[in-house]
Amino acid sequence: MSPKRIVFWLRLVTLIGLCLPALDLAWRWYSDDLGARPVTEATHITGDWTVVFLLCSLALTPARSVFNWMPLIQIRRRIGVAAALYAGAHFLIYVYDQKWDLIVVALEIAKRFYLTIGFTALLMLAALAITSTDGWQKRLRANWKRLHWLIYPAAVLAILHFFIQSKNNVGEATVAAGLFAWLMVWRWMPAKLRTRYLGLALLAVTATLGAVIFEVVWYGLVKNIDPMRILAANIDPDLAPRPALKVLLAGLVAILLVAVWRNAGSVKRLWTKRYIRKTIPTS
Repeated sequence: MSPKRIVFWLRLVTLIGLCLPALDLAWRWYSDDLGARPVTEATHITGDWTVVFLLCSLALTPARSVFNWMPLIQIRRRIGVAAALYAGAHFLIYVYDQKWDLIVVALEIAKRFYLTIGFTALLMLAALAITSTDGWQKRLRANWKRLHWLIYPAAVLAILHFFIQSKNNVGEATVAAGLFAWLMVWRWMPAKLRTRYLGLALLAVTATLGAVIFEVVWYGLVKNIDPMRILAANIDPDLAPRPALKVLLAGLVAILLVAVWRNAGSVKRLWTKRYIRKTIPTS
């Protein structure tokens, strides 16, 4: 398959994948399958997908490098724009929940810290989505790259908003924070380690420890829970899988996928050689 065809199908599959959560939400809303508080549930779902797509967009640079497959960079813009669109839907559903009273919305954003940082993240993502086109890249030149560094503080604010919104159960937010730590530590690592199995193993361990620290700090500072209780919970098999374990599993799966990808060519060549030996008669 030609590179153009590969990019075409990759973009098409990505577009379909990005639309599926919205279509599923729309169908569930239409069929009254969102529980007793459908608006609240829809707000949470769109917020969750915003964080997921933010992490996916940040993951494409490491993925392109680790898998050594350039077409992956062709879908980064689409995923980033999708994150901004889901963030916009998240905000609009909240405005709908406030009866479209923009004065009340503005007062709530100014008064509640988690809404303030969430709205700030939304503005950053909107700016990035609007300026993501080739035309804006040409207009802004060197400033375009500087502007798009906003993806990092936007992700930090979105995850912090996720923590505060989660209230008593920050399991999913902790997983998101641990994966974000993986993505950031990868960018800070020496270039030689980034694509090696040793580096990926160190990333898995570091991100797991980061998830534990995030969880301990959150429950300790915000909920005044003894940190030792959180540490004990992370090694209690009856409470598995804990957020840190999920982050560790994600890191190990990444290593496995890299191993499979890198050895796929060797396996294919080996299979081809055996096939040729069986089908071509020897004299």
